[in-house]
Amino acid sequence: MKNKRKRETSSQPIPSEYSEQVAIFKRAHLYARRYPELRFLNGSLNGVRLTIGQAVKCKKAGMREGYPDLQLPARRGIYPGLYIELKRIKGGKIDPAQKDWAEFLISQGYMHRFCKGCDEAWGVIINYLNLKNEKQNRILCQKESR
Repeated sequence: MKNKRKRETSSQPIPSEYSEQVAIFKRAHLYARRYPELRFLNGSLNGVRLTIGQAVKCKKAGMREGYPDLQLPARRGIYPGLYIELKRIKGGKIDPAQKDWAEFLISQGYMHRFCKGCDEAWGVIINYLNLKNEKQNRILCQKESR
């Protein structure tokens, strides 16, 4: 009889995309005093499982396939806003509709990122919020040129 190696598995299950998104909003609530723009961080419900009837209603009301999970309408640097497509840490795949949204948003000047899990997405959000605005950049450049 051959020795069969057991597949290594983590003792903890991989969090769902939904639970990762909920964790981001919990962090956003905690950091809202430091970054007031986080009050406007918004999540789409595209990752929520719906009945067929609910899905039909949502589609009629304007929900679009592939629309990013997180939106932050706060100008930073050259970007008018940030969009994040959240994926599970393992097993999340990017579909063609999500790629289309990413390409469109980037062509319109927005920052768009695909992130695996809450921690990666949170890092992107905080780095984005710490970017300087164009106006701030112009003021800093004027001061440096004097």
